[in-house]
Amino acid sequence: MSRRVPALVCAGLALGLSGCRHRVKVMPLPPVLTPVPLVEVPRPANAPMLTPPHVKMPPSPVAAAAARLPRERRRPVVKDETAPPVVSPTPAQEAATIGSLTAGGTGSAQTRQDASNLIASNDRRLNALPAQKVDEQKSEISTVKNFQRQAQEALNSGDAEGAMTLATKAKLLLDDLEK
Repeated sequence: MSRRVPALVCAGLALGLSGCRHRVKVMPLPPVLTPVPLVEVPRPANAPMLTPPHVKMPPSPVAAAAARLPRERRRPVVKDETAPPVVSPTPAQEAATIGSLTAGGTGSAQTRQDASNLIASNDRRLNALPAQKVDEQKSEISTVKNFQRQAQEALNSGDAEGAMTLATKAKLLLDDLEK
């Protein structure tokens, strides 16, 4: 009995996989009895030339225009009469809250000159970057420009060491971008 079951299964699979013996006969198409001549349409001798319509295109965008965003107007702050009076912090508290880049004011003329040269060098390198790299690395380039702006502000305020620190950060980011 145990030998008959596998033999029966194999026979059933063989019949099932062999497929159907009936073939479907496809009727042939009727033959074309009369030939049909092909008609050639002659081209006109003086074919009119079509001119493309003139489309007025908008001016191409300029990158400098996109660099500056319109400033939002600040709304005046309306003070509530029931609010407690605001106490202004002392200069020591204000300096501790804001923090400072350096001790300030003690930078030598040489440090000031070095910071100015480094800022100018970074600007030249930033302007020399290829446009494709500028498009690919927008966020890094905006960070470099932010450091450059802060360095220039620090230099203008008299903080030569802080300007040097910020310009060095911008230089290191530029080095990474140029790799």
